[in-house]
Amino acid sequence: MAKPRRNVKFAHRSNLSTSSDIGRRDSLSGDDNAPLSPLRNGISVDGIDSSTGSRSPSTPLSEYEKKKQTFITRTIWTLVMIGTFFWAMAAGHIYIVGLVSAVQVITFKEVIAIANVPSREKKLQFTKSLNWYFLAATMYFLYGESVIYYFKHIVLVDAFLLPLATHHRFISFVLYMMGFVFFVASLKKGHYKFQFTQFAWTHMVLYLVVVQSHFIMNNVFEGMIWFFLPVSLVVTNDIFAYICGITFGRTQLIKISPKKTVEGFLGAWICTVILGLFMTNQLMRYKYFVCPVKDLGSNAFTGLECTPNPVFLKQEYELPFWMQPVFGKILLIEPMQFHILAMATFASLIAPFGGFFASGLKRTFKIKDFGDLVPGHGGITDRMDCQFIMGFFAYMYYHSFIAVHVRATVGGILETAITSLSPEDQMEVVERLGRYLVGQGIANEKVG
Repeated sequence: MAKPRRNVKFAHRSNLSTSSDIGRRDSLSGDDNAPLSPLRNGISVDGIDSSTGSRSPSTPLSEYEKKKQTFITRTIWTLVMIGTFFWAMAAGHIYIVGLVSAVQVITFKEVIAIANVPSREKKLQFTKSLNWYFLAATMYFLYGESVIYYFKHIVLVDAFLLPLATHHRFISFVLYMMGFVFFVASLKKGHYKFQFTQFAWTHMVLYLVVVQSHFIMNNVFEGMIWFFLPVSLVVTNDIFAYICGITFGRTQLIKISPKKTVEGFLGAWICTVILGLFMTNQLMRYKYFVCPVKDLGSNAFTGLECTPNPVFLKQEYELPFWMQPVFGKILLIEPMQFHILAMATFASLIAPFGGFFASGLKRTFKIKDFGDLVPGHGGITDRMDCQFIMGFFAYMYYHSFIAVHVRATVGGILETAITSLSPEDQMEVVERLGRYLVGQGIANEKVG
């Protein structure tokens, strides 16, 4: 029978015993078969120092502690993002536009970076510069279109901005063509296929990110409610999809996102509709939300004044006979309550496919997140994948079913006069309009 070896020092115990303790067991009875003590020189088995209560730096975290730290980090940064969002909402429309622009640029950077790694390996130095150039040219075109459309009464009377406004589309075209020519000139033999793939990838990102986020900015100008509601509906749906999924989820919804369930998908739809009705009922009471922006200096404290869109005013609806015993013959309600049903349904049943698209993209490139800008959440793209398509829908839905199209506006008349009349005719218009105002007693004789 082999004799037991003594004074043998095991590597995994070296940090738990001193030279004088080699071969000894920490047992009160001194029995060699007794279990090891949970302490070795003040260090517990789970890595906690009994003297200080702190963790040993070299001891890895347990699975529970990892989840705990992740939860705390995600919660803190969720509160930071929510706080930033509501601060921008209260500060005014210009801050929301700035926030949307920042999200737009960061998202573009994260998505385009996926394809930039091979370009560095191939030493194609102009690929990244061209990406940013096309982004700048696209933003110049889209932002210029929005400013000219919503602020004609300001842009068209400024001597410096007038030429930029009247020739905006041609200038944008020239900027794009400069990038196009430079791309063709930078083609390198042996890398044609890769470079054209990069060109297509850049334009896909410009469409899916920059163009769609541009419509979100237009929603801000139409009224804060058309920005806040779509964003809130997507966030609400995401939260309730998680809650309903872990509570009732049994049936897998789509293979590309294994954790998504049919029960969570449908449960979130119902919850989003209910909460959407409640939020709409509250928001349309405040003109700061329902009024289109005319002054970018306005904020939640200065407020806005306007004649509300009829969609926010109560109207009478005659109910079908089978509903009358319960609700009465006439229902008095704001039409917006019907429109929110369509928006909540889109946010619940269609917008999540933007997230599924992003999941497929990440699986294609074998990455977990698009970035690590937001601790615990990944990149901005990971949080905005559903928002872009929802904002695009909100813009299209608003202009198709809700917007009030006024025949004439100050900006529209100025645009017609400036672009269609000669300077002599413009002076005649001013003179005759002045006479009319004096004759009606609206203005004094100096105007005429």
